Amino acid sequence: MLTLKDLFFPRRCPVCDRPVKPAGELVCRDCAGQLKYVKEPFCMRCGKALTDPRQEYCFDCRHQSHVYDRGVSLYEYPCVRRSIYRFKYGGRQEYAAFFGREMARRLGGQILAWKPDALIPVPLHKRRLRSRGYNQALLLAREMGRYLNVPVVEDWIVREKNTRPQKLLDGKERQNNLKKAFKTGRNDVKLNTIVIIDDIYTTGSTVDEMAALCRRHGVKKIYFAALSIGSGRI
Repeated sequence: MLTLKDLFFPRRCPVCDRPVKPAGELVCRDCAGQLKYVKEPFCMRCGKALTDPRQEYCFDCRHQSHVYDRGVSLYEYPCVRRSIYRFKYGGRQEYAAFFGREMARRLGGQILAWKPDALIPVPLHKRRLRSRGYNQALLLAREMGRYLNVPVVEDWIVREKNTRPQKLLDGKERQNNLKKAFKTGRNDVKLNTIVIIDDIYTTGSTVDEMAALCRRHGVKKIYFAALSIGSGRI
């Protein structure tokens, strides 16, 4: 529905970053077709797209164990790379309305099948949060929680260490960079099954580090849902 806010402050399309056409929508109709969803066949552990339908796991998951149980992602990373950059660093909080809805719409069936107690967004360090003004993973989780009717627990895990950006590091450096990066922020919430929410999944280092902490605090089933996922070595 078109509102006065849409007229005076038109929403930006998460694909082209121009005012959405038609006004009042969350994405331009012409732009929506440019987004590439992750489709079968995909890895049964991390959800990366596979080129060989005979394989169950991608190269990364065949050669690396994970702490989490399983994950799913919405888009192939290259098609949303620029959009995610604007979403994270360009102040485009409004993108969360479309991306969160799409994650809920296309990944919601699997997420609800896991019967999660809560959605847990990957936290930002307080210094980075002050600089950016918001946590994009939290915005996605809130939108998803609203559509799926699943609680979002925002401060159950906090980021204690202001780590270097993961995109600047290789696989081993990513793991070392995240050592002791997280801690629990609350002891009054007991969770059995959770879904970690993030914008990008690459090697899984962030999810694994959070999952290891959750395991130590009694969480039995740990899944993740990401807005996008890289190709890895398939």
